[in-house]
Parts: sequence; C-alpha cells; structure tokens
Amino acid sequence: MLRNPGKACTWNAFCQLVPQHRSIRPMLPLARTPKAWPRLCQLRVPGFPRSPGSKALPVTRHLWSRQGQPQGPGLRARLMITALIGAGLGGAWLAMKAEKEQGQHQRRTAALRQAAIGQGNFSLLDHRGQARCKADFRGQWVLLYFGFTHCPDICPDELEKLVRAVRLLEAEPGLPPVQPVFITVDPERDDVAAMARYVQDFHPRLLGLTGSPEQVAQVSRSYRVYYSAGPKDEDQDYIVDHSVAIYLLSPDGLFTDYYGRAQSAEQVAASVRRHMAAFRSVLQ
Repeated sequence: MLRNPGKACTWNAFCQLVPQHRSIRPMLPLARTPKAWPRLCQLRVPGFPRSPGSKALPVTRHLWSRQGQPQGPGLRARLMITALIGAGLGGAWLAMKAEKEQGQHQRRTAALRQAAIGQGNFSLLDHRGQARCKADFRGQWVLLYFGFTHCPDICPDELEKLVRAVRLLEAEPGLPPVQPVFITVDPERDDVAAMARYVQDFHPRLLGLTGSPEQVAQVSRSYRVYYSAGPKDEDQDYIVDHSVAIYLLSPDGLFTDYYGRAQSAEQVAASVRRHMAAFRSVLQ
C-alpha cells in the first residue's frame, strides 16, 4: 500500500514514490491516458514503503486524475441547458405563429369591411312591437341571422348554433354580452305575434325583427341576403329559399365577419372572442 504521510496525494507525488518499482514504472505513461484510470485504480501495489505508525493511503480514482484538467458540465446542468434552449425555441415559434394569425385576422377583417356589407340603416319592428333601427344596437356585439319561422330544419339548426355560441360567450367572465338577432325573410306570415312565439324557444334575449315586404327587402339587400318564396301548395304553405349565414356586427355597427353552416358553435364563439380582443373603435 502507498504511504506518504503529511503530503497531498497527487500525480507528481505518486511518480516520485514509485520509480524503484519495476512493475509500476512501465505503467506510468499509460496512466496519463484517461481510459486507463479506472483499471489502474483497481491495481494492488505491494512493496511500497510503510513508515511506522503511519496509515495506508488508499489508491482511489481521483489519485490518477491529472491536475488542472477542466471538468465538463454534469448531467443535470446539460439537461437544464437543453431545456432552456428548447423553451426559448418553443416560445419563439409560438410568438411567430401568433403574429402570423394576427396578420391573417387583420387582413380578413379589412377585406370584409371593404365588401360594404350592412351599410346604411334599417327600420323594423321587434317581436314586442317596438320600432327598431340599426343605431339601437350601437355599442353592442350582434350575431344576426336571416330566416323564417316556417323553415323546417335549416333555420332552427342555425339559430340553435347561434344561441349556443352566445351562451358559450356568456359563460366567460369579462366578455361583453352578445345580442342575438333574427330577421325574417317571410314578412307575409312572420308578423310580430308569430315572431314572438318563435324566438321564445331559443334564447330569452333573442330578438326577432319583422316589417313590411319593402322594409325586409331593404335590410336584406344591405346584407346581401338572397331570398325567394317558392310556389304555394293546396294549403297555401310554401318554402322560402334563402342564403344561410350568421353575421357578426361590431359595437360600431359594422359588419365584421360571417359564419356558414360548416362552422360549429364553438368555432363561432372562438372567432367572436378574437374579434373582441382585437377590436378598436373607428368611430371615436
């Protein structure tokens, strides 16, 4: 066993102790190779001088390490560095994606405003018999649908989707309320009483609007809604063919977006939420 009382166990000290041992001397050059250190640490070296009363100095792996050799970062440090780099790259990707989506949203909004949909005013009656005009909805977000009360399937489905989107938005605290509005394209049958019976089945705040054939035609042209009554049967019943879309109006009263049959209530609510977040009044 190696004895060197009172001195640090270093490579140079070890080399000074072992030159007389022929079995060790040939291994010294090899010991400078890191691959040889673990095997040399297990080597038993007999015959080293032992001074009386001294303790044996164990030969451990750090004995063979070269002084001054820089030690690399540990596993934990490497994992932390990798995680930080990954987080930075992920954050940059999310920021670029959000910026791209915001740009697309702004371009779409600008293009829709240039379409000049929903320009001008209108004058109609609500399902309570109260006169309503477009200015009455200034300051409110509005989801607007054109249809008729005798519609067998499409109108009820679309109104259900519209009011579900409204309820989804109502469930989120901090968001402004959205006013649901239903305008008839069948003024001959959809008078005030018929609209009142119809809207109560959907949402307590759903507002039904009707008017004279001329008034309905004027507001329909404003929003570029096509409609045409079909032939009457023997019971004087008929179907009205019309375009299907839900319109979103901003608090400025401007047409902001529209949603076809392919969009779900969740998609409509998500789009309205984005428009709310990006809204800046152009009338102030």
